[in-house]
Amino acid sequence: MRKLVMAALGGTLAGALVASQMAGPLMAQEAAPESNLFEQLDLFGDIFERIRGQYVEEVDSKKLIEAAINGMLTSLDPHSSYLNAEDAADMNTQTRGEFGGLGIEVTQEEGFVKVISPMDGTPAAKAGILAGDFITHVDGESVQGITLDEAVDKMRGEVGTDIVITVVREDVAEPFDVTLTRETIKITAVRSRVVGNVAVLRITTFSDQTYSGLEAELAKSVEEIGGMDKVTGFVIDLRNNPGGLLKQSILVSDAFLDKGEIVSTRGREAADSTRENATPGDLAMGKPMVVLINGGSASASEIVAGALQDHRRAIVVGTKSFGKGSVQTLVPLKDGGQMRLTTARYYTPSGRSIQSLGVMPDIVVNQPAVDPAVEGVEAQAAAEADQQRTEADLRGAISNDSMSEDEIKLLEEERARTEEAAKLRDEDYQLAYAVDILRGLNAVAPQE
Repeated sequence: MRKLVMAALGGTLAGALVASQMAGPLMAQEAAPESNLFEQLDLFGDIFERIRGQYVEEVDSKKLIEAAINGMLTSLDPHSSYLNAEDAADMNTQTRGEFGGLGIEVTQEEGFVKVISPMDGTPAAKAGILAGDFITHVDGESVQGITLDEAVDKMRGEVGTDIVITVVREDVAEPFDVTLTRETIKITAVRSRVVGNVAVLRITTFSDQTYSGLEAELAKSVEEIGGMDKVTGFVIDLRNNPGGLLKQSILVSDAFLDKGEIVSTRGREAADSTRENATPGDLAMGKPMVVLINGGSASASEIVAGALQDHRRAIVVGTKSFGKGSVQTLVPLKDGGQMRLTTARYYTPSGRSIQSLGVMPDIVVNQPAVDPAVEGVEAQAAAEADQQRTEADLRGAISNDSMSEDEIKLLEEERARTEEAAKLRDEDYQLAYAVDILRGLNAVAPQE
């Protein structure tokens, strides 16, 4: 027994000895990062003081610190940044749906400003700025080498003043200048129109007005068509919608889903991981739906498109979306500013992350580029076709005896709706395609 005890004690002592021998290096390894951290902070302080004391011109210490903080955040990814008190107030104004500027959502890529999407009815949209355009100069000054916030500041200015931006566009050989006049941008979150018996709901942004606007515009469209029983279907147009408030995208998705997951977020910490589920109720009452997206559809738009696609609630039509699948958390700071920090990725109900990949449409439909010369020829041909005579135009043509006057009237109304949809192709090919899908689904649906 004594030998056994001694053996046990020997093992314990040996373990203690090994532990004590290893403790020194381990503690040194743990201390090394802390030591390096303090050395690097000391280096930062040294550089800061040298800039303040020796730079050729006097510098603003506050601006230096802000630039350093912003540089640290923007080095992480394109969406993390520092907002001083003024910038934070501007951003809060934007989420309420009214602000001044050109009306473009931008990011930074390869040192230049890249357009995510122009906003409907804004100076940028009116001037023909497109998703995917690169802005290389503002009023002749290059934006390469400056932060995204600095580039945005250059594009801001007094309402009514002009600005010249230099644009590089794919498939256009040379950069070109565009002159825009700054305006107070008032974004209407949701607009609607009726095409035949199809209700088209155009969602331009996800501000705090979006869900309430969706409810109101949907109800207005249904009333215009003559009731839900006469509605063929709904088109949710998310093209060039750069996103916005996550909560609003969840509400919009939930508006058309009865159950199931809408979106989940997964971050480094458990607290940054969430799951949002749909609640009973469908504003569209089960009617067929088409969602339109393109390369300017980002973030919250992709949440809605991905959720409705995964649940097979809607057919997604258009081109691949932007691919912003990350979540930014706004952290209030002592100076009244905010830190925008990427804290999670979001996933569609099927578990796919669309970060850098985007949502792929079920049916890819490109928007044809308009060639004015060709457009003129086509318009003339269409006008000539409209002038063609039919049997009914001939003098003395006999009447159709297989239909009553009421039936003929209904047929003429249906023809008018079909012709309206056909004319839409010249205005907006992708939207016309979406309307045709809904008409086709309605044509083959079983009659009750």
